[in-house]
Amino acid sequence: MLLPFYQQELLEAGCDEAGRGCLAGPVFAAAVILPPDFHHPLLNDSKQLAEKERNKLRKEIEEMAIAFAVAAVDHQEIDKINILNASFLAMHRALDQLKQQPGFIIIDGNRFKPYQNTKHQCIVKGDGKYFSIAAASILAKTYRDEYMENLHQQFPHYDWKQNKGYPTVKHREAVLNYGLSPYHRKTFRITNPQLSIFNNLSYESTTAHQ
Repeated sequence: MLLPFYQQELLEAGCDEAGRGCLAGPVFAAAVILPPDFHHPLLNDSKQLAEKERNKLRKEIEEMAIAFAVAAVDHQEIDKINILNASFLAMHRALDQLKQQPGFIIIDGNRFKPYQNTKHQCIVKGDGKYFSIAAASILAKTYRDEYMENLHQQFPHYDWKQNKGYPTVKHREAVLNYGLSPYHRKTFRITNPQLSIFNNLSYESTTAHQ
């Protein structure tokens, strides 16, 4: 069962990001402020939900939230400032866009760059512990997935409709065959899928003779 708030003295917003581990496309972040009486039996970490459930929850979150916002940092900015700073920047941009500013922020993960003078708390696996972070994870994930599905129409050989930019075998093989798209993060290392198989076989062969 998820918890409604980390604290109740100040208006609280939950923040989360999506796309940090992708090879292409922006990183998205969302900030969500939920009402005091908010409860939803299906709301959970976005990774634990089916796509249809996430899309349904997205509409309900947007209808019920006191305030919400979604923002992104594109692949070029990621290459300039690195993915960690880009994730913080995306969260800050989402917080900037809230129609009502929180007095306290809870963030999924263990690191965060302070936002203005607002108090905050980092929570490891917070998207599976607090409603507002789970809601932010849903919005960030669904908005980013939608963005990558639209890009897929221009670059179908990378299979972004399915992998959303994550480093699947098919995605990495497409990069080796077609090169980088204009939307790939050039500072991210893209390994050959065959090399990982070879390395695993070599390791197994070595350990078998020890």
